[in-house]
Amino acid sequence: MSTLNASGWRPEMTENDVTTPSTFTGNRALMLEEALIFEIGDEHTTGVDLDAAPSVQSRLGGMDRNRGIGLPGLSEPQTVRHYTRLSRQNYGIDLGFFPLGSCTMKHNPRLNEKVARMKGFADVHPLQPQETVQGALQVINELAFWLIELTGMHGVAMAPKAGAHGELCGMLCIKAALEARGEDRKVVLVPESAHGTNPATAAFAGFTVEDIPATPEGRVDLAALKKRLGPDVAAVMITNPNTCGLFESDLKTISDAVHAAGGYVYCDGANFNAIVGKVRPGDLGVDAMHINLHKTFSTPHGGGGPGSGPVVLSEALAPFGPIPYAARYADGSFKLVEEESAGEEHPQTFGRMTAFHGQMGMFTRALSYIMSHGADGLKQVAEDAVLNANYILRSLEDTLEAPFAAFGPCMHEALFTDNGLAEGFTTLDIAKGLIDEGFHPMTVYFPLVVHGAMLVEPTETESKAALDQFIGALRSVANRAKQGDPALKTAPHFAPRRRLDETLAARKPQLVWKEPELPIAAE
Repeated sequence: MSTLNASGWRPEMTENDVTTPSTFTGNRALMLEEALIFEIGDEHTTGVDLDAAPSVQSRLGGMDRNRGIGLPGLSEPQTVRHYTRLSRQNYGIDLGFFPLGSCTMKHNPRLNEKVARMKGFADVHPLQPQETVQGALQVINELAFWLIELTGMHGVAMAPKAGAHGELCGMLCIKAALEARGEDRKVVLVPESAHGTNPATAAFAGFTVEDIPATPEGRVDLAALKKRLGPDVAAVMITNPNTCGLFESDLKTISDAVHAAGGYVYCDGANFNAIVGKVRPGDLGVDAMHINLHKTFSTPHGGGGPGSGPVVLSEALAPFGPIPYAARYADGSFKLVEEESAGEEHPQTFGRMTAFHGQMGMFTRALSYIMSHGADGLKQVAEDAVLNANYILRSLEDTLEAPFAAFGPCMHEALFTDNGLAEGFTTLDIAKGLIDEGFHPMTVYFPLVVHGAMLVEPTETESKAALDQFIGALRSVANRAKQGDPALKTAPHFAPRRRLDETLAARKPQLVWKEPELPIAAE
C-alpha cells in the first residue's frame, strides 16, 4: 500500500512528479490506489456473523485443523470492490495489443466460449459411465483427427495438460521406443534457437543435454549437428519456426540425418500458428510434436486456461503413446482405452500422463475454432500472422537493430536487440517505457542468442491501425532511449506502481508477511 507522509507525498514519488499533484487517498481520479487484501481486513474480524467452530480431533495425519489460516476477513462489498479494482489494473488481450513473442497471445473467439458452455460440455464429469459421455468422446476423437490431419502425423496423445507436459510425453515416448529396441541412448541435442523448456524437459526425462550452435542467420548449424550425431544420441529437440522467429529450412535434412543415426526428432510446436495449414511437420520427418492449443487454436492462455498440449506422434512412436485415448469402433461407438484393455489394444504404451483424459473445455474450444475456420481459414491465420510480424519488422528495422532481417522475412514474430541505444540504456528501459504508452511489453531478453532481445508477436487478428499505433509507440520509446532521455530510466510513470528493484526482489524476496504501519494522514 502506498501511504502518504506528512507532506502529502507518496514514498515512490520523485522530483519528476512535481507536475502531477498528489492526492490524500493516493487515487488518481478513476485510477484507484488499491491496498493488499491483508491491509484491508484482519484475521480477527469477518464480514459474516458465524458461531465459533468447535474444536475437533484431526484425522488428517496430524494436521492442526484448529489453527488459524492467516487470511483476513472481509465483507462481500469489500471483497467485490477489491478484486474489481485489481482487475482494472490488469492487462489482457481483450484490453489491447499483447505483443509477447513466443507466447502467441491469441484472441479467444466468443463463439468458442459459447460452445464450451453448452449443456453437455460444460457439465460433463470424467467419472461418468462411458455410455453417458459419447458426445464428449466424439469431440476428443474429432479434434484428434484434425490435429493428425493438420500435422501429417500418425497418432496423437490428447492427455497432456500443457506445452512442457507435452514435451515430457514426447520424450517418454522416445525413451520407451529406445528401450523396446534394447538401446540405452542418453544424449539429447538441443539447438540454441529452441525453446527454453526443451533442455529442462530432456533432463527431467533422464537424458543428458548438449547444445547445438546457431548460424549467423539464426538457424541450426547443420554441420555441427551432423558432426555430433552418433550411437549415444537419442533425439534432437528442435523448435520450428524457431525462437528467433525463423523457419528452419533444413529440418527435413536434419530429420534424415538423425534417423540415419538411429535417433528421433522432437519438434516443439509452440510456434505452429505460423505454419498451420501451410506446412505439415510429419512431412519434414518429425517424430513427435506438442501442440499448445492456446497458441494455435485460440483456447484461453495462462490463468484463463487450463492449458492443453496434445502430442502428435509418427508411426514409429505412436505405439508408445500414453493411455487413456479415445478410439472409434466399428459399430460407431467411442471408448477409452485404459489400463485394463491396454495389454490388447496398446501393449507398448509407457503408461499414464494424467488421471483422466485431458482438458475437455479446451478440446471443445479448439475444435470449435478449427471447424469455424475451415481449411482455408486456418491457412489464412498463418499467412496473416506472418504478414503482421513482417510489417512490424520492416517498419522498425530503421530504428531498432533487427539481427536477422538481412537474411529474409521472419515468420510469426519480429526480433530486435538493444544495440545502438545510449550508454546505460537497455531493453528493460524500453519495456518500461511501453507501459506508459499503454502497452504490455513484448518478450524481453529472450531468446538468449541475441543481446538485449525484444521479441514481438502480433498474431493474425491485429488490425493495421493497432499495429501502426504500437509501431509508433515503440519507435518513440526507442528514440528516447537512443537520445538518453533520463525520464525513461524511471519509467513507468503512469502505471499503478513505479519501477521495482527487480534485482533486490529476486535476491532478497520478502516471504514473510509484516504488519503494515498505519498511514500518516496528510496535513
